[in-house]
Amino acid sequence: MKHTHTHTQRTRHGRGPARRIGRSLALVLPVVMVLSGTLAVTRVNWSGSGSSPSVLAASDVSSAEVAHRPKALAPHEVLRDKLLVELQEKNPGVALTHLQQAVNGRPSLARHCTSIAHALGRAAVRAYGPSRAQSYARPVCDTSFATGVAAQHT
Repeated sequence: MKHTHTHTQRTRHGRGPARRIGRSLALVLPVVMVLSGTLAVTRVNWSGSGSSPSVLAASDVSSAEVAHRPKALAPHEVLRDKLLVELQEKNPGVALTHLQQAVNGRPSLARHCTSIAHALGRAAVRAYGPSRAQSYARPVCDTSFATGVAAQHT
């Protein structure tokens, strides 16, 4: 009785049809995904206005237009600006309280807390004078507010 090992030899050496299909997919699928993703991104209306579904090509925007566009502010810069206005309109104590609440509510802002508190301290000296500004000092962000007051005063 003679047994042929044709089937076991093909699968053992990886030359079966499933292996060929798998290799073809492994080569073609990433290319298809990248191209379809690129096309999808160019079709999305990133401006936020729903008026025009046009596609923006890179050649449609001049370098002068790009250079004169206002940059979007980072979340910590928006918070800093808001708190500086609040310091002017109300007082540094309110701004420091809101800074602490913002950092507690959004921990990603914690690494910017000291620079924001320092800026609030400097602004408080300009608005209220060194003695009155120091009276608002709190242990928010490791006394960075007080450091900002001292730095502006000297």
